Amino acid sequence: MNKKPLLWIVSVWVVLTIVNYYFVPYFIVALEWLILSFVLLIWTIRQIVKLIKERKNLTRERIASVAVILTLFLLTLFRQPVSHIIEKADWHIFYNKRTEVVKQVKNGELKPNVNWNGWVCELPYEFPVISNGGNDIGISKNESTNQVTVTFWVFRNFFSAPSTHFVYTNREEDIKYYNELIKRNPEDNWKIEENWYRTFHE
Repeated sequence: MNKKPLLWIVSVWVVLTIVNYYFVPYFIVALEWLILSFVLLIWTIRQIVKLIKERKNLTRERIASVAVILTLFLLTLFRQPVSHIIEKADWHIFYNKRTEVVKQVKNGELKPNVNWNGWVCELPYEFPVISNGGNDIGISKNESTNQVTVTFWVFRNFFSAPSTHFVYTNREEDIKYYNELIKRNPEDNWKIEENWYRTFHE
């Protein structure tokens, strides 16, 4: 396999990973992950078999093919490190946009606006995607103190399954709740900076 097909395969994998992170519902991602892992496993085995057969006359192309396909298989199978990299990049890239949304919530420009849930606000734009699963945010606001909690979905699960969030809050009760969450499960929950948290819960 020459360089062009390998570059094309890597490019498709990267695009697919980013599309899954931002746009594809969880149950489809899970099914896709199983299928892709299986396909890459079979492909890896075939490449290794060819490598063994050609061991006396190995070419750089064959070694590169095995290395690339094996790497993509492992990155797909153990996808959490890749998701964490995208998550960190996403936090920095869209930090200013999320901060702007928080200001709009504080100013009363953004409020819950869907009839199926009393705390969800559907943002008035589809791009950029600053909250996965539809660009919805969660708003909890104390009108008397103007303290707010704004939830952005990083990975939006369905039903009662846990989801991953970026959360801004200056509400004392919520700060206490998130600090307790961090103590109980620091691997999935942590404070990013003042008033900002990364959380994983229902």
